[in-house]
Amino acid sequence: MIIYKCIEYDWGEYSLFTVGEKIVYGEHGVCTVEKVAPLDMSGVAKNKLYYHLSPLIGSGTFFAPVDSEAFMRPVMDRQAAEALIDAMPGIAPAICMDNRFNHVDAFYKELFRTHSCEALVSIVKGLSTRMAERKTKSSRAEATMKRAKDMLHGELAVALDMDIEEVEPYILSRIGAAE
Repeated sequence: MIIYKCIEYDWGEYSLFTVGEKIVYGEHGVCTVEKVAPLDMSGVAKNKLYYHLSPLIGSGTFFAPVDSEAFMRPVMDRQAAEALIDAMPGIAPAICMDNRFNHVDAFYKELFRTHSCEALVSIVKGLSTRMAERKTKSSRAEATMKRAKDMLHGELAVALDMDIEEVEPYILSRIGAAE
């Protein structure tokens, strides 16, 4: 990471992600740092640096102050991605034993807040199991599983330098379809 000292605007010293770098931003998944600059919007202090982030999946731009406490980290490297894939068969599925809607929702939200790829694998495995056991599919469960897969596959795609559509077949070829 590069440390910048911005004298002109008295921003102090910050450890910044660089323009073009791919990072994991909160629960939004992988984003590209498009720019590090003040916001050009009325009512916003001009002496504050923001990351201008473009999501890998979806559209729009997120603005995060560089001194924010929001969760941001570099995307894992190839070695960590390969180790995660190798560990996937041993990651336990996350299954909420409580069937009350608000409890199930809170259970998965808490897992997303860990910002852990292992938690994302656990969510996908748990929801796959639950959905396979039921005759009907919950649109909420499908949306949660899609979100977990998008976040997980997005980071793996960047780490492994492949298209996101190639990630799931790659995982299955590495660990076998009977995960």
